[in-house]
Parts: sequence; structure tokens; C-alpha cells
Amino acid sequence: MTDWSPRTKLVHGGVRRSHYGETSEAIYLTQGFVYPDAETAERRFISSGEDEFIYARYGNPTTRMFEDRIAALEGAEAAFATASGMAAVYAALTCQLQAGDHVVSSRALFGSCLYIAETILPRFGVEVSFVDGTDLEQWRAAVRQGTKLVFFETMSNPTLEVIDIAGVAEIAHAAGAKVVVDNVFPTPVFQRSLALGADIVVYSATKHIDGQGRCLGGVVLGTEEFIRGPFETFVKHTGGALSPFNAWVMLKGLETLDLRCRAQAETAAAIADALPGTPGLARLIYPGLPDHPQAEVMKRQMETGGTMLALEIEGGKAGAFRFLDALEIVRISNNLGDAKSLITHPATTTHQRLTPEQRAALGISDGLVRLSVGLEDGDDLIADLKRALESV
Repeated sequence: MTDWSPRTKLVHGGVRRSHYGETSEAIYLTQGFVYPDAETAERRFISSGEDEFIYARYGNPTTRMFEDRIAALEGAEAAFATASGMAAVYAALTCQLQAGDHVVSSRALFGSCLYIAETILPRFGVEVSFVDGTDLEQWRAAVRQGTKLVFFETMSNPTLEVIDIAGVAEIAHAAGAKVVVDNVFPTPVFQRSLALGADIVVYSATKHIDGQGRCLGGVVLGTEEFIRGPFETFVKHTGGALSPFNAWVMLKGLETLDLRCRAQAETAAAIADALPGTPGLARLIYPGLPDHPQAEVMKRQMETGGTMLALEIEGGKAGAFRFLDALEIVRISNNLGDAKSLITHPATTTHQRLTPEQRAALGISDGLVRLSVGLEDGDDLIADLKRALESV
């Protein structure tokens, strides 16, 4: 399978067929597993083989197929699926930390990620230092000998800052720190974070991997030692495992992930070219444009600019709301990575918990909206966006 292209891996990777020879992967919708005798049960609790399972919280054949398939795509030794993207982020960090440890994190994070780094970890005695993730000098100043982890979104939500993974990894590894990244926006299709120096990669499978707004899920990828050691142990005992049914939905999503993401990115690039200069639009942020502040970093790390844009609408919150309410095709929702184009106003939704000063420091103005490009016809989307801008 190592010789297969990514698209082939997304269709055939990790398949386990029963004796019935089913074409579509089976859903093993079971909580537990039976053993032929007491000795087998004893042995399995000591050391389970690759296709031996104990309890769905520990692992399940359908879930393992999903884990193996995305690990093959990412180029990871192993993966473990979780109940949601936030369960993945929380477990990836917490399973490695204890009171007295030091973490360095980028400041520009999704609201719930920021809550973990800013509120939950310090509550348990973990020191967290925040930096401008795009500034390597700030990373150098903050990371010190004894720093346990660094954490960042490889492309920030919602302002689409692109962080130099290799640059941060070099700084972190020199101090003995592990690099944990959230790679949701670039997707595993357009960026291989492990190859760039990350040690642990996190995805919200709820987003592009499902891609049709159906199920929650997450996944963490890394070395066999990390995944089958501290991470799996943590999830086993804290209960954040993915359900077999949701794992099956994610498997079906992986089959079309490459096709969907490439179509969405193509349309996102077309929108980025078409909208600048439109009355009502003060600014457009897209990593694939040459005027993006980290355009050179993006070119080194990613195949394309991705599926997400940020639009600064004139008139602040009132202008942004008029724009959102005038859209006919694009739907207002705080989700992303869907087949349907979705848009949200971060200042009043995903980042509403922050103070105005905190949002301003992150570049989240009252006029900023985040657009997740779907699979609709590109010309239709451009017409819808331009028509809505007229209302501003």
C-alpha cells in the first residue's frame, strides 16, 4: 500500500473484510466482544493482537479501519479516533502533561482550543505561554529547555494565518519539546504536517473528512509508541472514543475526500480572484493569493490555498449581518468543510466568548466573516456573494 497514490489509499486503505466478502466496509455496531475461553480473555487484556478487540472504548474493527486508512494517507505510524475534534485536541495535549509542565501555544486559535490552552490547562498547574504563531522570533523567545509541548493550528481559525511548521519544529525539538498541530484547515490532502516536522497531528473529522455535515469525530496521528502508549491509555480511561457508526461514516467520507477538497479549493481560488474590488468588501484573506502575509510559507507547505476564505465586510457588525442575511446559496452555520458552502460571523459565534480587545488582537473584527467553500457551482457562488455585497 505504500506505493499507492493518496487517492487510492483513501478508497482501499485499512479494509478488513468479514467471511461474507462485503464490498462496502462493515459496521461492527457492538460494545463488547466475546472470547472462546477464559484463558483468551486473560491473554487479550494483557496484550491484544492487531485484530483482537476487548471493548469499543478501547477499539473496534470499523473504527480501526478508519484509523488505519487516515494513517496511511497522513504517513503516520498509527492513529486513534475520538468522539469529536475537541476530544482529540484535549486528549493529545493532556495525555502528555502534568502540573509544572510548560506549553507554548500560538495565540490565534479556535475558541474551544483557546479555552483549553488558556483556562483548562492552567487550572491543573500547566504553564502556557502564548505567541504570535507567524513570528519565529517569538517562538524562540518563549520556548525554553524543559518546555514539554508546543501547539498551534497550522492555518488559524478564522483569520487564516499560516504557521511555518518546519521553523517552529526546529525550535521546539532543539529544546526537547514535542510539536502538536491542528491541521484541520489545510486538510491531509493539501499538507503533510508530520513530514514537515510535527510529532502529533490532530483533525476534527467532523469537518472535511465527513464533509457532509452528518457526524462528530476526531482523530490523532503520530508514532506507534505515542498512539498505543500514552494517548490510547488516556482515551481508554476517559471515554472519548469514536462510535463505530460514526467511524463508518468517516470511512465513506475518506473515499471522496481528495476529490471534494480539490474541487472546493479550486472554487475558493476562483472566489478569491473574483471578489476583490467589489463594493462592500474591505478585504479578502486567502492563503493562495500573492498578497497573503504568509504566501511564501503556504507555497512551501501546501499544494493549494485550501477551501477557506475570510472576508472583511464594510460597516462592521451591521454590514456583516446585512451581507449574511442577503445570501441565498451560502448558508449561515458555524461548521465548515461541508459539501454546502457555509459562512459564519466569528465575533458573535465561534469567538464571542473573547473580549473585544482579545478579538482585536487576533484580527477578528466586527466585520470579519469566515467562508467555507462547498461543492456548488463556482459561478453561482460568486454571483451569490456579489449580490449579497450589494446589500452592504
